[in-house]
Amino acid sequence: MKNILKLLVVYCTIFLFSAMKPKTKRVVFFGDSITQAGVQRNGYIDLLKKRVDSTKFELFGAGVGGNKVYDLYLRLEDDLLAKKPDLVFIYVGINDVWHKQTSKTGTDYPKYLKFYQALINKIKASGSAVVLCTPSVVGEKKGGANELDADLDKYAEGIRELAVKNNLPLCDLRKAFQTYEEQNNPQDLEKDILTRDRVHLNDKGNQFVADQMLPFIK
Repeated sequence: MKNILKLLVVYCTIFLFSAMKPKTKRVVFFGDSITQAGVQRNGYIDLLKKRVDSTKFELFGAGVGGNKVYDLYLRLEDDLLAKKPDLVFIYVGINDVWHKQTSKTGTDYPKYLKFYQALINKIKASGSAVVLCTPSVVGEKKGGANELDADLDKYAEGIRELAVKNNLPLCDLRKAFQTYEEQNNPQDLEKDILTRDRVHLNDKGNQFVADQMLPFIK
């Protein structure tokens, strides 16, 4: 009888400690190849993992190379909602603009906004908080000199409007990249400042994106 009571005390103690332990918040980054690379060593997600309290936050990448906004919508249930995230960063738009030029498979602006709004609706309905991210760059030249700057500015402005419309926080990577290039690209290079190929992030770019996103997690 005494042994049974001792075991009950032990089990109750374990249960109470488990119940008192705070639940970790699950943060998922939903996007394309930039996010897919973000989980690799020195990628922006990998860097963020090192800067947050692992007892409070779990960070996951859900990026697939070549994805556009409608690709994210099609894999929303399996790749995002199944992870039961507390917070979701939506970072998509580069391919929607870029692929219109490279392969004629981009996303027209009205359709881009409709799919983006549909993503917001479903993620919010699941109970997750959402941070919207504007697309960064296709080329790092200053002053609108890159071929796709006008289109990227238009799509970024659309996301800013969606953030206001849905009362959601905005991580304005487009604006942050442009400001950084103005101050740190004196030779007006098209790559090798924050990107390695005009689009995908180099080490400094990954660190820069991590710096922009960290406040939204903390």
